[in-house]
Amino acid sequence: MSELFLALVAFCAVTLITPGPNNVMLMTSGLNYGFQRSQPHLWGVTLGFAIMVLAVGLGLGAVFSAYPVVYTVLKYAGAAYLLYLAWMIAVSGPVESEDAASGKPLTFVQAAAFQWVNPKGWVMAVGAVSAYAGIAVFPYNMVVIAALFCVLGVLSSSVWTVLGQSLRRLLTDARSVRLFNGIMALALVASLWPVLKDLLP
Repeated sequence: MSELFLALVAFCAVTLITPGPNNVMLMTSGLNYGFQRSQPHLWGVTLGFAIMVLAVGLGLGAVFSAYPVVYTVLKYAGAAYLLYLAWMIAVSGPVESEDAASGKPLTFVQAAAFQWVNPKGWVMAVGAVSAYAGIAVFPYNMVVIAALFCVLGVLSSSVWTVLGQSLRRLLTDARSVRLFNGIMALALVASLWPVLKDLLP
């Protein structure tokens, strides 16, 4: 096993497990809806991101290089959508409330589509494709990178979702759940700092 491949494994593992928009939303979904109901969200994140990495590696990165405005539009559209999701998390009801019972976690399609407007996701995808393309000849190198993100992504997403579900035993009253949701909403907004600081003079 080459040193470059081991470095890629480390890169994927670290970037996937560290807090970011996907992990914050998966943990919140685990708390509010449980692991089973969050499965479409989990698989949408995992497969959606792997497909995005493959697309970037197979040529989408060249489109962004030729037309930087496309990337800029996606970046700010993603930031706006994340702010919307943060608001939805902040006002979501506690686990046992009528609102939470009737609410729904993100669907597979919603979670997969979210990857295309996730600022952290773009940084991860472009970084992996740029730094680790040498692990194999093209296009097999891109398939390997996408597959590795997929396999490790299932593990990472599951850990965050289970962590959220495990908090259900601790956060049993409406006030504590609302507090948790508010903190997670703020964490989601904080994850936008790299994008938001570009807007500052």
